[in-house]
Amino acid sequence: MAVHPIEYRYGTAEMKQVWSEETRLEKLLSVESALARAEADVELIPAGAAAVIAEKVHVVLLDRVNEIEDEIQHDMMALVLAISEQCGDAGKWVHFGATSSDILDTATALQMRDAISIQRVKLCGLLGTLVEQADAHKETVCAGRTHGQIGVPTTYGLRFAIWACEIDRHITRLDELTPRVVVGKIGGAVGTQASFGKNGTTIQKNTMKYLGIGSVEVANQIVQRDRYAEFVMWMANTVTTLDKICTAVRNLQRSEIAEIAEGFGKKQVGSSTMPHKRNPIKSEQVCGLARIVRAMVEPELMNNTLWDERDLTNSSCERIVFPEACVLTDHLINLTTKVISGLQFYPENIRRSLDLLSGLNMAESVMIVLAEHVGRQEAHSIIRECSIAAHEGGTSLKNALLKRDEVTAHLGADEIDVALDPYSYIGTAVEQVDAVVARLRTRV
Repeated sequence: MAVHPIEYRYGTAEMKQVWSEETRLEKLLSVESALARAEADVELIPAGAAAVIAEKVHVVLLDRVNEIEDEIQHDMMALVLAISEQCGDAGKWVHFGATSSDILDTATALQMRDAISIQRVKLCGLLGTLVEQADAHKETVCAGRTHGQIGVPTTYGLRFAIWACEIDRHITRLDELTPRVVVGKIGGAVGTQASFGKNGTTIQKNTMKYLGIGSVEVANQIVQRDRYAEFVMWMANTVTTLDKICTAVRNLQRSEIAEIAEGFGKKQVGSSTMPHKRNPIKSEQVCGLARIVRAMVEPELMNNTLWDERDLTNSSCERIVFPEACVLTDHLINLTTKVISGLQFYPENIRRSLDLLSGLNMAESVMIVLAEHVGRQEAHSIIRECSIAAHEGGTSLKNALLKRDEVTAHLGADEIDVALDPYSYIGTAVEQVDAVVARLRTRV
């Protein structure tokens, strides 16, 4: 019986597989095999025993491991016994000198490597989608807003370019943190490697070489959790960007704005009672589930404050944090990509927003032109008074401007019209987008 929505509602099969019981077992067995090979390299265990272990790990069954764990109440020892019973005389060399966390944490590194690889590909896909929208809408002039109020114009292309650059930074951060996160350790009970004699450093190095991952410089019984906390915080940071993007979509889809909207299927239902509804449900899901991913940050930070060389308070917590955060982050990247690629634009409503304030949103443009004649501070004062007069008098800014001698002494009606044209006041927005698109297209 499925209980958690991740089991039946959220997430991709690809990412769920990374954190499945079956994959976890596969990674643990890979580490035990690599450890045996590394120990044989320095003649700590017989080469023949290492070969048997490497062969027999492939026939160990999850059901058998779980059966043993039910009896002995120790997950790692259950794995060791399940391998050993397949190996005959070589079974006595399984897990030689190792502590549970040597295997568990190194297996976690293998899972994180796979999770990061999936996330990176998906993020590059989202980046490409944002870049294409930026290029397509670099000249789509729209109302800029600050504090929820209409301001001077911007372009949709610039918005997409800003989001694309943010996603690009997340990809860079992921690349930077990966070598710190994808590391294993073979250190024994408290990290001294005493159980491996004088060959502990070589065994650790060779084990990780066989697994294709990095190795810690030093550790106690566990890999230090600042590494994992960095990854979880990266996921929280990334989904917050997705939250921001989808919050913008939700706001711009409001009925009274309606400049853009999520794609809506022909058979899609918006409401069980209001047939006309076209709700931004994908964006809302992104914003809602981003809260869950962010909530994973504090537990993983606290998992770094363990007693002495370690305790077990991190273990049960991480069984939830890692799969939830990774599955949901992957899910939200997918959802956001669908939202952005399927956006619908309503040019008439975009224009309506630009004209909504009867020119008041172009007050800065007029001020800049007038400032060439009377100075910036005086121009600001004059245009501010004209804006108030237009607002309170229910008239356009142009009408208010034409009634002020301080304005008409320097600006004619034609010059005022040019200054009030929103399509002529987007500065270098197009050039900025072109530069971003040119750079990021090489990224994706």
